[in-house]
Order: sequence, then structure tokens, then C-alpha cells
Amino acid sequence: MTDQKTAAEKQLENVLRATGKSLDQHVAEVRASAVQKHGQMLKLFKDTYGLGHGNANLLAHAVRTQLDGGPQSDDAMLEAQYAGAKAALRPLFSEVAAMCQALWGDVTEVVQKTGVAYRRNKMFALVQAPSAKRLQIGLNLPGQTKSERAVPMKGMCSHRIDVLSEADIDDELAQLLRFSYENG
Repeated sequence: MTDQKTAAEKQLENVLRATGKSLDQHVAEVRASAVQKHGQMLKLFKDTYGLGHGNANLLAHAVRTQLDGGPQSDDAMLEAQYAGAKAALRPLFSEVAAMCQALWGDVTEVVQKTGVAYRRNKMFALVQAPSAKRLQIGLNLPGQTKSERAVPMKGMCSHRIDVLSEADIDDELAQLLRFSYENG
């Protein structure tokens, strides 16, 4: 399986080749313009270079990352997610992360700005801290689930489970993670 980061880097190389400019030149272009918001960058890149939405979006994210001081390390992003009032959730995250990693040797952890995705062939779990009081675990549970804890949702995940304390990290959560891993 191609790692997601490598695939995005390759796609960005192709986008830069298509525009005929380097990332630094695009950063300078945005700095010199009145463009400040993501949507404005998308429009600029689509109109100026004829990029499709996906490529313009990738370029806009890369430019924004540079404007914000460059890419953060996984550790720095994780520390930011569990800083301040959310620090008490870090041990809960560590336990859930260990459960995900223990499923099999082919699990990949992808640290993002607002959460951590766990992937096999595709994402099977997304762990986020939307507030200082809970972790939210997004799972892909195709079909019906008998768990009262698994709340249906829309988006990248079909269900979510809230973890409020160590007591919520139990056999039922382990079974749902495994089901999502195997079937999601």
C-alpha cells in the first residue's frame, strides 16, 4: 500500500509541474495578492492555472502550511491536540491508539491537525478530542450495529463512540474497533 503522505507529495509534485511554479513561488503569489482565505486560494488556483478542485485544494493546503511556518511534526500536532484543558484526555487517547495498533501489523497511524486516523486499506477509525470532556472515535460499521454506544453519523465515518473515561475503553470498544478494521 502506498503511504498517504508519499501519495500526497507525489500529487503535489505533479500539480507544481502543471503550474510551472515552485511551492515558494505560489506562496509569494498568495502573499502578494489580497487572497487570505482558503476558498479564495482555491479560486485563484483554479482560475489562473485551470486546476481541478482536488489539485487546487492540495496546493492551497500546501501554501497555507508554508504561510503558517511550515509543516509540523506528528509529535507537535499530537501535542497541540491534547494541550491545555484537553491534556487529561491524552492517556485515554494513548489507550485507544494502543488498541488500534494491536489489531494487526498492517495498521498505519496518520496524525492530522485535528485527529489521528487509523488505516488498513482505508480508514477504519478516527480519534479526535472535540472538547475537553471526551474523545470521539469515528468508526466505519457497515450494516446494523447492536451497540447502543455507536451513534450513527454522516461523513467519513458511519458511527461514533464517545469515550469519557477509562471505563469506556472496554471489550465492547475493542470489538467495534476490530469490526471496523475487518469490515469498514
